[in-house]
Amino acid sequence: MFLLDSGTIVYSASDLSAAAGCEWALMRRLDARLGRIDPIAETADAMLERTAELGDAHELRMLTRLRETRQVVEIQRPALAEIDSAVRASAAALTGGAEVVFQAAFFDGRFLGYADFIIRSDDGPTYEVYDTKLARKAKITALLQLAAYSDQLERMGIPTGEQVHLLLGDGRTSSHRLRDILPVYRTRRARLERLVDERLADTAPTEWGDPRYTACGRCDVCDDQVQRHRDVLLVANLRLSQRAKLRAAGVATIEELAAVLGPVPGLSDATLHTLSEQARLQITPAGADRPVNWEVINPLALSALPAPDAGDIFFDFEGDPLYQEDAGGRAPGLAGVVWGLDYLFGLVEPDDTFRSFWAHSHAEECRALVEFLDYVRERRERHPGMHIYHYAPYERTHLLTLAARHGVGEDAVDGLLRDHVLVDLYPVVRQGLRIGSRSYSLKKLEPLYMGGDEREGVANAADSIAEYVRSRELLADGDEAAAAAVLADIARYNAYDCRSTRRLRDWLLERAAESAMPAAAPAEPAFDLPVREPDPVYLELAALLAAVAPADRSADETALALAAAAIDYHRREQKSFWWDHYSRLGSPVDEWADTRDVLVVDTATVRTGWHREGRQLLDRRVLRLSGALAPGSSLKVGQKPFLLYDPPYPPIRPSAEPGARTAHDKVTIVEVIDESVFLVEEILERDAPTHHELPIALTPGTPPPAGSQVGAISEWGRAVLDAWPEPLPDAAFDLLRRRPPRLLAGPGSAPDGGAPVGYSPVGYSPVGYPPGGYPPVGDPPDGGAEPGLARPRDGDVKSAILGSLLRLDRSYLAVQGPPGTGKTYLGSRVIADLVVNHGWTVGVVAQSHAAVENMLRAVLAAGAEVGLAPDRVGKKAKKGEETRPVPWAVLDTKTFGAFTGRPGGWVVGGTAWDFSNADRLPRGSLDLLVVDEAGQFSLASTIAAAVSAERLLLLGDPQQLPQVSQGTHPEPVDESALGWLSDGHRVLPAEYGYFLATSRRMHPAVCAPVSTLSYEGMLLSHPSDRSLAGVEPGLHPLPVSHSANATSSVEEAEEVVVLVVDLLGRPWTSAGVTAPLAQDDVIVVAPYNAQVELIRSRLKAAGLGLVPVGTVDRFQGREAAVAIVSLAASAAEDVPRGLEFLLLANRLNVAISRAQWAAWLVYSPALTESLPTSVEVLTQLSAFITLVTPAAPRTAR
Repeated sequence: MFLLDSGTIVYSASDLSAAAGCEWALMRRLDARLGRIDPIAETADAMLERTAELGDAHELRMLTRLRETRQVVEIQRPALAEIDSAVRASAAALTGGAEVVFQAAFFDGRFLGYADFIIRSDDGPTYEVYDTKLARKAKITALLQLAAYSDQLERMGIPTGEQVHLLLGDGRTSSHRLRDILPVYRTRRARLERLVDERLADTAPTEWGDPRYTACGRCDVCDDQVQRHRDVLLVANLRLSQRAKLRAAGVATIEELAAVLGPVPGLSDATLHTLSEQARLQITPAGADRPVNWEVINPLALSALPAPDAGDIFFDFEGDPLYQEDAGGRAPGLAGVVWGLDYLFGLVEPDDTFRSFWAHSHAEECRALVEFLDYVRERRERHPGMHIYHYAPYERTHLLTLAARHGVGEDAVDGLLRDHVLVDLYPVVRQGLRIGSRSYSLKKLEPLYMGGDEREGVANAADSIAEYVRSRELLADGDEAAAAAVLADIARYNAYDCRSTRRLRDWLLERAAESAMPAAAPAEPAFDLPVREPDPVYLELAALLAAVAPADRSADETALALAAAAIDYHRREQKSFWWDHYSRLGSPVDEWADTRDVLVVDTATVRTGWHREGRQLLDRRVLRLSGALAPGSSLKVGQKPFLLYDPPYPPIRPSAEPGARTAHDKVTIVEVIDESVFLVEEILERDAPTHHELPIALTPGTPPPAGSQVGAISEWGRAVLDAWPEPLPDAAFDLLRRRPPRLLAGPGSAPDGGAPVGYSPVGYSPVGYPPGGYPPVGDPPDGGAEPGLARPRDGDVKSAILGSLLRLDRSYLAVQGPPGTGKTYLGSRVIADLVVNHGWTVGVVAQSHAAVENMLRAVLAAGAEVGLAPDRVGKKAKKGEETRPVPWAVLDTKTFGAFTGRPGGWVVGGTAWDFSNADRLPRGSLDLLVVDEAGQFSLASTIAAAVSAERLLLLGDPQQLPQVSQGTHPEPVDESALGWLSDGHRVLPAEYGYFLATSRRMHPAVCAPVSTLSYEGMLLSHPSDRSLAGVEPGLHPLPVSHSANATSSVEEAEEVVVLVVDLLGRPWTSAGVTAPLAQDDVIVVAPYNAQVELIRSRLKAAGLGLVPVGTVDRFQGREAAVAIVSLAASAAEDVPRGLEFLLLANRLNVAISRAQWAAWLVYSPALTESLPTSVEVLTQLSAFITLVTPAAPRTAR
């Protein structure tokens, strides 16, 4: 920022970035610029300086490359007095048609900026902004800079393209839609200008704690004030969100927190007690015999440490995150750059021997990893009871990262984790001790146990990195001796850290002995982890791709990689679940409290004590658990979660990790009282003693075994492997290839010599395409088959889909059906027609039994019109529901074969377990498998079920609630089938099938914002005779100001009641019938169970207890005259699970699209001023800002 003579403050894109990080610090710097306070000293940062140097080099490489291929106009950075001339030169270059403008200058009177590159598109007169960034992924601040320059282009009248681009430090180009960034940029710019104007209007400098500005609490400017004002941020592990709640309750200083007695809204009693006790210990003066105050708070956590073993080692990494190397091991160029190097694996043995494994390139890093793992393996053979001690999770996570990067040692690292060889002392310290220090870092603990053995030379990780860089520079200059001396100093630093870890372990064991707690028995896994070696077919498929970089793969090779990942899918899902589970056992509750399907227990009571009934052999009890259920959770009767117990442990399974919680898995949910209160039955092992301990959390239970799916996918993968290098000609592989459906020549084909017949999204002909619709994409398969799909004629979508299905050649067809477009209605009639008129055998699979049964009911209704007998429709009953009356044939293991063996057409429903089981449905025996809700059905599950059929029909909408995956996969096999085909598009690309573009549910004014949000403006509304007297149709944004609300807002709940009272009784006309709007004509949706309960109670108190209220999951598939959506959270910092959950377009889409006539979106306006934390959230927030500024409706023609 700088001040013009006119008194105007000029800011830049970097100021926008600075404000995003800490508004308060930026305003203090402005105060210094205005002379209101002393200049702020800037702390030298060697890493930041090195980053800037590397960034300049990266920019120069890009400029050199463009100079070789394009005409580049270079604008020189001007002095302040010459800005206007630089702006004019930039504008002249752009209006003159320059191919590339480097360092184009912009100034609009307030904003000053210089764009790295503005490049003219190859196919038109538009320009797009490119910026070089050293980062390896897009950062929000960088994207806001791009939007700033694009916004300036628009202000200048320069034609601007739809995208902006980051030229990343690893050589990749990250491209982003401008419309996904501009709304947030303009909101952030407006906020910055408002803050600057307020500063100029004030005469006094801003004070610490000014609520107008966000403060990071961590930067040097903030930290100075934190210390001056004795702010509660001095307390170790206290978060900004907790600070806000404390200040709202009048607790501002560490001394006030240490003395706090009463409750603080928004903080549990346990959390408040922990923070208060931490503050008390920090402000208590240390004694002469104690350089740092400490106290044991949980002796069990200390006593759970393993007994010392002669084979123990104490381990520490040194790494440089800014190291660069291309894939071939050469100096970094413009593509293929790989970042980061762990240059030293250091360890100390119990006899004080220091061992080091050095790496000065990625090849050497791979070798060091192998040598380290070999060393550990050999040492474990000699010392089976050994452990590897470290402090904080870096060593654990980087061993996993390195194994994945180099493709070596992954099973060995998994084995170390599975056998609990790695012992992180940090959670032991956190759970067992309270330390009177602002930080719990290893260096802050060293006064407790290192005595006079102080550090010399390299003092911290940043120094280590700086010195390592200096050693490489010395070596490049030929000074090998000096380089070796620097490396020796780094090794001494690393050895000190390892010895510090060893002495900390010994000190903790001494504290455990003082507590007189019994020593821990050798740790054994509390549960038998389902360890399975990788499938040989997976290894063979992966080997075929080992030499091909992912960016260089063909479509067939991408499909092959997906096929390999699908084979390994269930193994990775199981492994990820167990690592997450064990992490919950050892990590602080607040680190995982917001995980899906986790209930952190506030109150636990015994509903029925330990007992046995009848001939039961095991003791059991029923607990009533209430508390905070994580957002997005869905707990149901019959589910079998874990119960987690803190020490003192009940006599169930032992904890496998030192200081960790224990978990009990013999648990069943027996009643869901409401969204946050559950009854669970807990059963003991045989002969286990009863106990009186109560759980602290309910967490996700063991995933169901994949069963026949694993074998089915492996069998299919073998067929893929046998066919290679030719693509396997089947539906699943076509899907993975994103190959348009292979069709046999027949009705609907193009005439000889003519263009193939395309199709038009139903009810809409997109701009830029002829009335015939989209042209098909892809080559005809061998034999002259025609790729063109049948086009709906006169709105007859069913006939078009039937025509295309009848011509499918062992391939798939996709249909995307947004809310209210009649996807189930249409799909059921297609199925009934195929069975009755063509004798097809059809399967229906979905993620849940309920979804399958919903489609089967629709099939029976459609079948009644065409003569489909109910006994030609069958399904195996869900476990426990065998006697429930249903209108189809109930199948079991004995009758399944007889049903499917009958001649003629029939329909069978089931899950992926049914269709992957060859004993129930022989491979390829179905004419067609219909995947319902294919927008939520993973590729892996689709492959498993697809082995039963010749053809696939994918029905669904990937823009509705997403499917949930546990694991991390090398390829996106956890993505839904329709999501994979859509490939980031919100509307299914035309060559893959049909987009049902007309909603018969929503009024055009409701449909328009939904269409913009989720369907690229292509979803239209069918005219109807509905009306609600005195109420304008459409989406009505309703901002309600409030603060410090996380999952419930009284202010919004009261507004909802006012709305409902005003709406009820108004004349509502639908299907020609007019009646007063009733309570069940309104639905209220909230993202959090706490808000659901609050709104429900307020409505009930107003005599409106029949109004349906729930989370969005409850209402998928439902509709009502009016939908009211309450978001509850005040601001981004208050939001559990972040804005990515709250503003997920899929959830907003489902919530708003329940409405037939009108929807209200009740929200805190502070949400729109949030700073996103990821590109995905940036996209969501931009869409939300657009959503609360509705556009004009469009009606289908």
